[in-house]
Amino acid sequence: MGRAEARRARQGSARRAKPKETKSGIRRFFTWKKLLGAFLGVCLLGILGFIGLYLYVDIPKGNSAAKLQSNVYKYSDGKVMARVGDVNRESVPIDRIPKPVQRTFVAAENKTFYDDSGVDLKGTLRGVLNTLRGQGKQGGSTITQQYVKNYYLSQEQTVSRKLQEIVISLKVDNKFSKENILAGYINTSYYGRGAYGIQAAAQAYYGVDVEKLTVSQGAYLASLLQAPSQYDWTSATKAGQKRVKERWAYTLDNMVEMKWLPAADRAKQKFDVPQAPKPLPGVSGQTSYLVKQAKQELFAQGVDETEFEAGGWTVTLGIDKKKQQALEKSVKRKLTDDLDPKERKVDGDAQLGATSVDPKTGHIVAMYGGDGYPKHYTNNATRSDYQPASTFKPLILASAMENNAVTQDRLPINPNTIYDGRNRRPVVGGNIAFAPPNEDEKQYGKISVQTATNDSVNAVFAQMGADVGLEEIKKTAVDLGMDGSKIDAKPAMTLGTMGASPLQMAGAYATLDNHGKKVTPTLVKKAVHPVNGVQTDVPLKDPIGDQVLSRRTADTLTSVLTGVVNDGTASDAVRNTAYEAAGKTGTSDDNKSAWFVGYTPKLVTAVGMFGESPKGGTQVSLKGTGGGGRVNGGGYPARVWADYTESALGGSTGAEFDLETDLGAGVPPTPTPTPSKTPSTSPSPSETPSKTPSQTPSSPSGRPSDSTSGKPSDPATPTDPSSSPPPGGEDGGDTGGRPTGGKPDDDSLTGFR
Repeated sequence: MGRAEARRARQGSARRAKPKETKSGIRRFFTWKKLLGAFLGVCLLGILGFIGLYLYVDIPKGNSAAKLQSNVYKYSDGKVMARVGDVNRESVPIDRIPKPVQRTFVAAENKTFYDDSGVDLKGTLRGVLNTLRGQGKQGGSTITQQYVKNYYLSQEQTVSRKLQEIVISLKVDNKFSKENILAGYINTSYYGRGAYGIQAAAQAYYGVDVEKLTVSQGAYLASLLQAPSQYDWTSATKAGQKRVKERWAYTLDNMVEMKWLPAADRAKQKFDVPQAPKPLPGVSGQTSYLVKQAKQELFAQGVDETEFEAGGWTVTLGIDKKKQQALEKSVKRKLTDDLDPKERKVDGDAQLGATSVDPKTGHIVAMYGGDGYPKHYTNNATRSDYQPASTFKPLILASAMENNAVTQDRLPINPNTIYDGRNRRPVVGGNIAFAPPNEDEKQYGKISVQTATNDSVNAVFAQMGADVGLEEIKKTAVDLGMDGSKIDAKPAMTLGTMGASPLQMAGAYATLDNHGKKVTPTLVKKAVHPVNGVQTDVPLKDPIGDQVLSRRTADTLTSVLTGVVNDGTASDAVRNTAYEAAGKTGTSDDNKSAWFVGYTPKLVTAVGMFGESPKGGTQVSLKGTGGGGRVNGGGYPARVWADYTESALGGSTGAEFDLETDLGAGVPPTPTPTPSKTPSTSPSPSETPSKTPSQTPSSPSGRPSDSTSGKPSDPATPTDPSSSPPPGGEDGGDTGGRPTGGKPDDDSLTGFR
């Protein structure tokens, strides 16, 4: 045997002697062959399953119209408030819809409509995955899929319903022409304002038949389908209006891209603002506001608008019928009976809104929005375009105490802290020069925070704003329910120059009443709708939230605000009532708004009065309303509040605040200087308030610190009376204060522009 053969023999023996390697553990079950086989098996099963589903599922009969019925709205006790359900629908043939208008819907929703098979598999898969993850209705659908959902199926978000939608869409696309599908989609879609189909929408938004719609109007109606309530121009927020204009422009730009609209014609297009909405059939007065607000709440909590408008819902509100009637009567007795628009033109400018909340449940028990549809479409209780003025000041003190803020002399800020209340005193420590005037240019010496709250002394709260930090104050305000997008963290914010609604202010004060636990005023108490023939409750958010202020801070603020009622700007209207109360007045720049937000242990109510021109809705002064002079928060708003609260409480007026604090107006006041006017800047007789301010401001007992916030030796800012802004309202409000350099830090100081 040669050497080569011997070597091969040895190698063969070695291979035979080597034990065979065995796979152990998880590797025995997961090899690449097995994984590939499993994947292919799943794919095959999926394909076979889909084929089976395709063969099994037929195109059902259209049944959405048959399911349409009334929605019922009830008071908190279960009695019916309103039935809304006369469906506004009129189908029109495709040849009645102008071709450019047809194309706006394709450009807005599904650019590949004329070429696709009726299903967007990528978008649908994304939608299914989002549904499985509980992320709601996200992901794309073609026009065919949306038509199928509207006409053949339901709006529910389940995987089985989505699979049905895919199969039926493929069959519909195979059976019907694209023109028929597009006509079905345009005629079955919901456009808001109770309008189903493009003919009803054309009348609801532009007052014309579908044949007369322009391409610009069609682009707006096509844009509406994404979010009908949010994009309704007359009720949308500024952000909503911006988004719908962006989508309108997107639609027209897509038409240019698809060669359906010449670029030159696109450049000529102007956004056609829709007309004001018509009243709902059978719904008027305060009910019109309540129904609309209830719907907006539900949509904000995830209820599908199209499904809701299809009917069958029962919505129970927190509205107490007796309290609602009491509020309406109080507005009549204490305000509208005093007004005579024929005698005084300014009386026709007066609007009032109010929101009343149970602080323990967070439910809105009464709401007043104005004259009601069709006289006044804007709900004054929820509008947030007017300044809350000095009703914002308690939030500054709340932020100071919650953040353990100190004065310029490093003394803790609380109701006992002494500040310099001199008129037009320059703020120390801020980045922007600011020296606002006090009400009627009054001079105060060293006064306590309690006294400054009672008499709404601007100089004190402007300085406190710098001491606490404007961003910290903004954060506290947002925590209490105010809209941060409307708050500009500049010195003027300490005078309440942001926009706010009675609804928001009621929530902030209800949180104080609820010992610092967040209250988000909520109208809807319960909502029930049919699901597969079974009445099902919709899960709703709890109006009572987390602790956003410590109890000591909240209770101290309540104690402080009893001083405003007992010895401050609201004392004339509220002090002699039969119940314990706390609250704050407010009057804005140029007397365009006046407020009283007050509460008892059982009820919180915010009342706002607004000057609004009947033509154009611009903000105007309330001065002279009712034949008097300046309208202030301690006047009509406080009187309406007091009259309503006494009626609403009935025999439950004996409750007392349960406060955990030894600070505030609950203790005897110490003497303070009587304010006097600065001779050089006294207002003209026409600017004199209609009531005489309290001559003895109160302050807490104990020995407050002798230190002042800021430097007492700072001279008052010299002013030129001829160039001074007009004095503020009865409590200072947004008084048009100017910085030391004579240039305002913020245009809002001189009103809305």
